[in-house]
Amino acid sequence: MCGIVGYIGEENIKEVLVDGLRELEYRGYDSAGIAVLQENDIQSFKAVGKLKNLEEKTKGFNPHAFGMGIGHTRWATHGKPTEINAHPHLGEFSYVVHNGIIENYQELKKELQAEGVHFLSQTDTEVIVHLFEKNYKAIGDPFKAFEATLERLEGAFAVLLMTKVDPDRIYFAKHGSPMIVGNNAKGEIFFGSSDAALIGKATEVIYLDDGDYGYTSVEEGIKLFHEGTPKALNKKPLIGDKISAQKGGFRFFMEKEIYEQSDVIVDTIMGRALDNEIQFEELDAHFFDGIDLIQICACGTSYNSGLACSYLFERQAKIRTQVEIASEFRYKEPLLDPKTLFVVISQSGETADTLEALKMAKSAGLKTLAICNVDNSSIVREADYTLLTRAGIEKGVASTKAFATQVMVMWMLSLYIAQHKKTMTPEEIATEIKAIRRIPAAVKVNTRLHEKMKRLSKRYLHGHGFFFIGRDLFYPLALEGALKLKEISYLHAEGYPAGEMKHGPIALADAELFTVALMPRTVHYDKVKSNVEELSARDATILAISPERFELCDDYVHTYHSDHPMSEFFEMMVITQLLALEVSVRLGNDVDMPRNLAKSVTVE
Repeated sequence: MCGIVGYIGEENIKEVLVDGLRELEYRGYDSAGIAVLQENDIQSFKAVGKLKNLEEKTKGFNPHAFGMGIGHTRWATHGKPTEINAHPHLGEFSYVVHNGIIENYQELKKELQAEGVHFLSQTDTEVIVHLFEKNYKAIGDPFKAFEATLERLEGAFAVLLMTKVDPDRIYFAKHGSPMIVGNNAKGEIFFGSSDAALIGKATEVIYLDDGDYGYTSVEEGIKLFHEGTPKALNKKPLIGDKISAQKGGFRFFMEKEIYEQSDVIVDTIMGRALDNEIQFEELDAHFFDGIDLIQICACGTSYNSGLACSYLFERQAKIRTQVEIASEFRYKEPLLDPKTLFVVISQSGETADTLEALKMAKSAGLKTLAICNVDNSSIVREADYTLLTRAGIEKGVASTKAFATQVMVMWMLSLYIAQHKKTMTPEEIATEIKAIRRIPAAVKVNTRLHEKMKRLSKRYLHGHGFFFIGRDLFYPLALEGALKLKEISYLHAEGYPAGEMKHGPIALADAELFTVALMPRTVHYDKVKSNVEELSARDATILAISPERFELCDDYVHTYHSDHPMSEFFEMMVITQLLALEVSVRLGNDVDMPRNLAKSVTVE
């Protein structure tokens, strides 16, 4: 979710690049950098933290003559947020910026190191510039060297590269990460990760497709290729609203983030879910030696993700797992055993209760692991190890893609531990990895589904409350579905284990009680069906979410991904998110900024 900018022209290149990066700050970042090529000389500047730190570093640098430049805001995925790991990355005579993840970078890095190439950073990106220079030395043509480089890259990437051996061109490529190129009547050329970086500069743009690549120069303009052949330029006028550009055409950031879940899950699994094993380069497998209990501690949505994955840790890794709400854990005088792995989960990495619980665990001598979305945050700095969720910045206060990526990381972690403990066979691991790779399709929102949720939402604006019910790992999903609805609609909603309804809550059942029933085919379908029938017999209004049509329901949303429990989990997750969104929209609420809530909860 990093930001890329590029520019060819006669304006102050530094100012154009920094201004473009500023428009991409909403994407989230922990470091930034620029490189400027003029008169066959490249000047590069990097800084950790906010753009003001980069501006301070470049105060005396004012490149007013013709030239070109590339810039980047980095959200750490490989390597800590340091100046060395910040982009642009350099070779002997070239610089590169990159969004996405090079899945086979370790293989390429070992190959290049064996040939004497010295790496400065811990990033996957640096392999691109060294591979390009290796190819150039062998081929002698920079464009063919760039094509040869792209052929070796696996994963998702948007790339800008400039080199002293071809000082009039910026080379570009897009595969799985966004990239836009634009120009104006003055002949200037611009690049950006989204429209926002180009508004007020370019007048027309090309939205690159996956597999597009090429080069730009003032003399030649934009040269676009796809699969080795030239491609016609499909230029479109650029809209003028920066906020709309940041939202990508969606009404709300939350809506945009629901749609982004397919892409961020791809980023989350990339380089980790290999063909036959799970790999976390951040972890030492022996870290789990001597551990006989996993203690998960979190708040809100993160608690729900931890509770869901506790089922996976016990089933797959065969390790006892407990889940605690951090604000309760801190004051219960917990008995802490050094044989416990203490896992904390936080989107922001600054959640006060979770941070204090982590400090307690460390003081008691427990091994600690953070599942977090923000590198260099307080929780990340405190924990022994961290697994980043790679969701990118989440502007909607009600979490969506952060929850999805937390669950995905912990699913992979349960398999990683299972590999280490040999509690699953290689064949079983491979089957799970195949299921993981199908999840991006399961969470992809299609127009038919969204329109159905818009229509359904008008029936659920009144009444005396909602029950979201499910069994097994769908019970935590019911908790999360209810939390999403109450956060942004301000309607009362509870998540409940379906089997517990008869132990009290069923007393509330009547026509004005809305029940959202999660009815997966793969997990206790008949049991859940029986529980829902009990509610229907008492005239509760039933919205069934299932691959099996339920005759007694009032409304029904059909699911399609029912080959694995987690496929059903993720598909139903999206449906509950859309229901909360559309009910809130109909009620006229501010979806992105619900009342009384904050994105990062730094108080008790």
